[in-house]
Amino acid sequence: MEGRVSIEINDGIAEVTLIRGDKMNALDKRMFEALIEAGERLKKEPGVRVVVLSGEGRAFCAGLDMSMFSPENAMDLIPRTHGIANIFQQVAWVWRELPMPVIAAVQGTAFGGGFQIMLGADMRYAHPDTNFSIMEIKWGLVPDMAGTQLWTNLVREDVLRELTYTGRVFKAPEALEHGFVTRLVEDPKAEAMAMAREIAGKNPEAIRANKRIFNAMRNPDEAEGLMLESVEQQAIIGGPNQMEAVMANFEKRAPNFKDPE
Repeated sequence: MEGRVSIEINDGIAEVTLIRGDKMNALDKRMFEALIEAGERLKKEPGVRVVVLSGEGRAFCAGLDMSMFSPENAMDLIPRTHGIANIFQQVAWVWRELPMPVIAAVQGTAFGGGFQIMLGADMRYAHPDTNFSIMEIKWGLVPDMAGTQLWTNLVREDVLRELTYTGRVFKAPEALEHGFVTRLVEDPKAEAMAMAREIAGKNPEAIRANKRIFNAMRNPDEAEGLMLESVEQQAIIGGPNQMEAVMANFEKRAPNFKDPE
């Protein structure tokens, strides 16, 4: 986790912080590995009752680092390397799998993969000026980091379709209105820590049982949904239209896509 994620545990609360603030906590390969390692450690860490997930600096997480578009980082998305998920999905899904509640403290930017990681938390406290986006379409891709399974019961389908088809940036008040965000606060980390302390003072057996019940209320076909994300992305990534989306963004021009046959 060195150089990407820190964990500090005090009084039953684990503070997990993305510490790549100079890069807006963008997701490179090491960040993916570090976040999953942190989550897997906390599954077994004794005495942890609540997790607070945050990013240092001016962003929660700006999404994929551009290095992830390089050929050496290309991966087969279909194999399930982490239970029902692949590595890219597990970076968000692992917070849902934790037995204790997770509270995300969000500021600045939560784009693409960062947006989906945020949704893995049980609750999300955001600064009113935070910017959000389901940004994958900008790069000619589909959301494939477990978002489709994490936001299903949060927001109306037509809203999801609009935001996913356009990739437009939207502010925290709209995110609250749609259900992506639990609460808008001036100091998300302080509010998350205050809530964590309150929850940590409750019966931990009951809190964990509550999380299991809430998780069980969700889509029973989560494994199928995660696989569908991977199958669709695998068919798109690296293709002519997806590469054209990337190049058009880099070259600051309108893309020239070819229609499917």
